[in-house]
Amino acid sequence: MQRKSGFSVLLILIFVTLFSAASKPEDPRAEITSLRYHQHLEFIRIVLEIDKIREFYSAELKNPERFYLDIFQAKLNPSLHGKSFELQSSCIKTFRLAQKNPSTVRLTLELYPNSKDREKIYYLKDPNRLVIDVYPKALAKEIKEPAPASTTNAKPSGQTATRPKEQPPQPPSPSSSGYSLVRQLGLGVKRIVLDPGHGGTDPGCLSRSGLKEKDVALDIARRLKRILETQGQFEVFLTRDGDITLPLEKRTAFANQKGADLFISIHLNASPKKTRTGVETFYLNFSPDPAVNELAAKENASSTKNIREMKLIVEKIIKNSKYEESRDLAEKIHQNLLNHLKHNFGPRDDLGVKGGPFWVLIGSEMPAVLVEVSHLSNQKEEEALKTDIYREAVATGLFRGIMEYVKSLGKG
Repeated sequence: MQRKSGFSVLLILIFVTLFSAASKPEDPRAEITSLRYHQHLEFIRIVLEIDKIREFYSAELKNPERFYLDIFQAKLNPSLHGKSFELQSSCIKTFRLAQKNPSTVRLTLELYPNSKDREKIYYLKDPNRLVIDVYPKALAKEIKEPAPASTTNAKPSGQTATRPKEQPPQPPSPSSSGYSLVRQLGLGVKRIVLDPGHGGTDPGCLSRSGLKEKDVALDIARRLKRILETQGQFEVFLTRDGDITLPLEKRTAFANQKGADLFISIHLNASPKKTRTGVETFYLNFSPDPAVNELAAKENASSTKNIREMKLIVEKIIKNSKYEESRDLAEKIHQNLLNHLKHNFGPRDDLGVKGGPFWVLIGSEMPAVLVEVSHLSNQKEEEALKTDIYREAVATGLFRGIMEYVKSLGKG
């Protein structure tokens, strides 16, 4: 009887063990299995092999200068714990990997002061790799310190100091129409208002699968806000930070109230031509282009204004004193966004920078642009817009355009 009872207990223990093993949840974290790096002529490339694609976040820190990249829902292979790498470069001193917390891996780059120009972060597949390309500033060359020609104690070749040269402040660059009043007065950019298009009862464009312009625009605006605040040190506001209905004329009024230096309205495009892709950017002006006027009619459909106000509206467009700066801002945002998407995701149509009578730009007291960042009507761009990687790339391209504009003022 005791033997039978003991056998039953053994069976129960085996069952409990097997059940516990079977019911143990699968680890959702992606494993980073290896790291390698290479110094190219124009940039330094760091490659992390990871078994699943995961969302990431990057930012810069001061005193001392560092750049970090956090990869969420990730874990380090034990062989990489505490690994640190030293570089003989003009930009990066060292970099290291660490398990910041149980679900986040952090890559930290120690930088020389004022040496990094920009970075590009993207995924490659088969196998999955997260690639970080770091571009030093053009003037951040290695400074060799040879002894005077008359001495015999010259340093052996290869022993060089790697601290980069400090760059002097750059004067403003002229826009396509010369030195505008903004440049003549030495004005800069501190506060930016981002306007996620549509919202609430106005969904904007709809894709075949039901993706709504208002939702994608809001997500991209939130990402751009984060990048502008962390990497650009700007003060950034959103006209809406939720799914609310907001009249067009109240959007620029909000920017004026906040005392913004720039206003960027983010939208998604749609076209009867399903093969059409790419980026289209607008500043406030009249247009003889029927396609632009058709798009303006669609975007302005939710306006609450009446015909009796037409004269006043036309006068506002004619008196638009930020025309030159808006066009320059539009050109820089357009080209940077288009180039960034082309480089990372393949060919895109360049649909140009154009003037248009868009209500959301009327009445702004600062340079204002409207950007159609991609097409919900194109199947490939629609599928890309569903992913975090593509949305982050759009936000990065917009950020680079804004930064190029700010630098052109001599303030970057």
